[in-house]
Amino acid sequence: MADARSSYLFTSESVTEGHPDKMCDQISDAILDAILAKEAELEREGYVSPSGQPADVSQVRVACETLTTTGTVFVTGEIRTQAYVDVPAIVRDVVREIGYDRAKFGFDADTCAVMSSIHEQSPDIAQGVDESWEAQRGAAAADPYESVGAGDQGMMFGYACDETPTLMPMPIYLAHRLAERLTEVRKNGTLDFLRPDGKTQVSVRYVDGRPTAVEKVVVSTQHSDDIAQDALRDAVVETVVRPVLAEEGVALADDCEIYVNPTGRFVIGGPMGDAGLTGRKIIVDTYGGMGRHGGGAFSGKDCTKVDRSAAYAARWVAKNVVAAGLADRCEVQVAYAIGVARPVSVMVDTFGTAHVPEADIERAVGEVFDLRPGAIIDALDLRRPIYRKTAAYGHFGRELPEFTWERTDRVDELRAACGLA
Repeated sequence: MADARSSYLFTSESVTEGHPDKMCDQISDAILDAILAKEAELEREGYVSPSGQPADVSQVRVACETLTTTGTVFVTGEIRTQAYVDVPAIVRDVVREIGYDRAKFGFDADTCAVMSSIHEQSPDIAQGVDESWEAQRGAAAADPYESVGAGDQGMMFGYACDETPTLMPMPIYLAHRLAERLTEVRKNGTLDFLRPDGKTQVSVRYVDGRPTAVEKVVVSTQHSDDIAQDALRDAVVETVVRPVLAEEGVALADDCEIYVNPTGRFVIGGPMGDAGLTGRKIIVDTYGGMGRHGGGAFSGKDCTKVDRSAAYAARWVAKNVVAAGLADRCEVQVAYAIGVARPVSVMVDTFGTAHVPEADIERAVGEVFDLRPGAIIDALDLRRPIYRKTAAYGHFGRELPEFTWERTDRVDELRAACGLA
């Protein structure tokens, strides 16, 4: 028996794309993607507005918020663009793709009300992003990255660890995979009694800081009214839970407890069961509570908002540190002042797992990574319409072509900067 101080459970949750909060995240990011795509198209065509403003995707500013409740979607926020996008059509397309396409599911893409109230970004905020504190003092002439100021103050965190192949904490990684599988078996008809709303939760036993076994799993999934609870439980366990854990090579504890719809019924779901808001699942979006969070949400924000771009960059840094073998765990904090290009602080914490002096890692990060907003945007190519895909199943730990912050492309530079071959 392990000493009690070295043995503990850690739990993380995920939600499916049909959860009302995640619906809102996806709508906000779909609107952002549509604006980026259309503005880039207008820029290629040389479009100039009647007021003389040329289309320029680098000048796009989006902070889009979505609210949903029974039969209604409301979109608001601050947007600056030369492009026109059909917001109601985008909303309906997203809702339909998620699977809310008939009234008996509690929400219908074709009959729900869609309202919008959007205005332009405040000029007081825009001036610091368009022309940074450094640029206003003449510092940007020789270095264009000095000209883009941070879109807000605040601190952002990135995290990585060697517990999974994607260098994510095991509890959130498994919770996401279970949520993805719930959606997969719903959409492909394997479990045709499932409905879009759902949540997953995984509790992992850690001994001496290392994950050893899954001890508890919770799956709550919306379902049709004509499926018996025992049949639902058996189907979810055999079609979702056990296959996912087997694929990931994760051991189930001998006394593992698996809960499926522990309330006994989940027919009313989605916006009919609970209101949804953009940005209300920030721990699901990041590391499941393992590692800290600066508090800023991601979805609906363009890349000049450091809540998003710097959090992506911090994950990029932390992942490369772990992939380089410099530490088993790494957390990076970056902080900014609004309108200022250079971070006000950068911190690296390896929680005692560093294989070289931590001061060397922090120095190497400063040499290898440029964490000014303009440099981040260029290095990670963040002005592309890639964001709808981030808005469900985690912004981190999915090694997709669009997720440039998941690349481990600075490993050799970091090792060299730390004096390693």
